[in-house]
Amino acid sequence: MFTGGMGLHYGCEELGAVVVPISGGNTARQLMLMRDFGTTVLACTPSYALYLAESLEGSGITRDELKLKIGIFGAEPWTEGMREQIEARLGIKAFDIYGLSETMGPGVALECPAHQGLHIDEHFYPEILDPEGNPLPEGVLGELVLSSLEKEAFPALRYRTKDLTTLHYGTCSCGHVGWTMERVTARVDDMIIIRGVNVFPSQVEEAILSLGEFEPHYLLVIYRSGNLDQLEVQVEVNETSFFDEVRELEEQQERLKQRIKEMLGITVRIRLVEPKSIPRSEGKAIRVIDQRK
Repeated sequence: MFTGGMGLHYGCEELGAVVVPISGGNTARQLMLMRDFGTTVLACTPSYALYLAESLEGSGITRDELKLKIGIFGAEPWTEGMREQIEARLGIKAFDIYGLSETMGPGVALECPAHQGLHIDEHFYPEILDPEGNPLPEGVLGELVLSSLEKEAFPALRYRTKDLTTLHYGTCSCGHVGWTMERVTARVDDMIIIRGVNVFPSQVEEAILSLGEFEPHYLLVIYRSGNLDQLEVQVEVNETSFFDEVRELEEQQERLKQRIKEMLGITVRIRLVEPKSIPRSEGKAIRVIDQRK
C-alpha cells in the first residue's frame, strides 16, 4: 500500500466503512474483489481508474456486476475531460481528493457534490505564492503553500507543495464555509519548456479530450532536432477510428495538431498509435519521456 493509503484506510474506518486494502497491481484480482465484496467506493489515481475500466472489458465481469457508486481520485493532475471519461466508463460519480505525504497524506482537501473546487480541511492554512515566493491574492494561479495549525508530531510551516492552483474563500452551495482550492492543474516540476513556451501535460490532455476522437492515453516525447527542442505527442486512437481510411486518420492528426497550437501556441508533431499500445501504469501515470538527456 502506498503511504497515502494508510491515512485513507483509517479515516474510512473511523467513518464506519469497511475497507479493502488491496494496493496496486493485479488488476484482474482487483476487479474480482470489487465484484465479490460489492465495493461501492473506489480510491486510486485517475489514470488507474481508466485502466480498470479498460481491463473490465476483457475480464469477463460486466459493469452491472459491480456496485461502484463513487470514485475518489488523486495523486496526479487530471482534467475535467478525464473525469467525464471515468464517469462514463465506470458509471460512477468522480471526486477529486488532494493530499501529500509531508502533511498528512490524502484528506487535505476534497470535492463536495457541487464540484466547485476542493474544500480545504480547517486544520490547514493555505497560501498561494509566485515563483519568487511572494504571496498572491485570491483567484490568482500560483504554487500552493500549506501550514498545519494543530499538528504536533510533524508540523508543516509554509510548506511549498510545488502544486499549481488558485484559492477562494467563501460559502459553497453545499454549506461549507472556508478555503476552497481549484483542481491542481500541474506541478511546478512537471513543466516542460519547448522553444521558450511553458507546457504542462494537463494542457495537452485537455486538448486531446476536447476533440472526442481519441483515447485518454497519451505520451509526450521531447527530443532535439539540430539546436531546437521538439515535442512529439503520441496518442491512442479509439477502436472505431483505428479502422478508418488513412485520409481520415490524417485529418484527425491535423485537427489535434491545430488544437494544440491554438491552446499552447507551439507546433508539435502528432503520432497516432493503435489502441492499448501506450503502457498503462498501476500507480501514477508516466506522461513524459525526455530523450534530450
